[in-house]
Amino acid sequence: MPSRPPDVVVSSSRDRLLQAARRLFAAKGYEQTATSAIARAAGTSESQLMRYFGGKAGLLHALLDDEWSELNRRVKRVLQTEASARDALLLAIQTITTALERDPDLGTLFVLEGRRLRGGEPRVRLSSGLVTFGDTVRGLVRKAQAAGEIDPGLDAGAVTSSVLGAAEAMVRDRLLTKAAGKRPFGKAEIRRTINAMLSGFQNLAKRRTAG
Repeated sequence: MPSRPPDVVVSSSRDRLLQAARRLFAAKGYEQTATSAIARAAGTSESQLMRYFGGKAGLLHALLDDEWSELNRRVKRVLQTEASARDALLLAIQTITTALERDPDLGTLFVLEGRRLRGGEPRVRLSSGLVTFGDTVRGLVRKAQAAGEIDPGLDAGAVTSSVLGAAEAMVRDRLLTKAAGKRPFGKAEIRRTINAMLSGFQNLAKRRTAG
C-alpha cells in the first residue's frame, strides 16, 4: 500500500468532533444540537464522542478550553510589547475582543453558549482558560494600581469584573444586533469605552494623590 504524501494532514476523530461541534453549536445552539449530528458532521461515531468527551457537555467544555488556550497564548505574546500596565490591560482585552469580532462562531460560543448551566450541573462550569485570562487581567489591574494608573483604593477584583463585563456585554450586543439584521455600534467603540473606563479609574488615583 503506498504511503500517504507528507503534505497531507489527516485530523484525528477528536479534532474533527471539536470542529464539527464548533460549527453546529454556533449555528444551532448547544441545546438544539444532537450528538448524532455532531458525529455525522465529523465523519465518526457517537461512541467516539463519548470516548473522548464523555458526552455533549464535556465536548463543549473541551472546545472552550482549547479555544481559550490559543487566545491566552496570543495575549501572552502581545503583552511582551507593552511597558505600561494600563496599556497592557487595554491591549489584553482588545486582543480577545478582536478575535471574537473576527470569528463570529467563536464569539457566539464564548458569550452566548459558555455561561449556562448544563444538564444536572449545580453551577456554571467556567473554562479553565477563561479563569486564566481573568487572573491575567487581575494581575495587570494590580500592577496598574501600584503604578498609580488605577486608584489603589478600588478593589482589584471589582475593577477586573467591571472591565471584563463591559467588554463581554459589548461583544454580545454587537452579535445579537447583527443577528437581528440591524446595524450595531462600531467595533472601535469597544476599545474607546474600555479606555474611558480606565481613564476614570486613573483620574480617581490622581485625585487621591492630590488630596
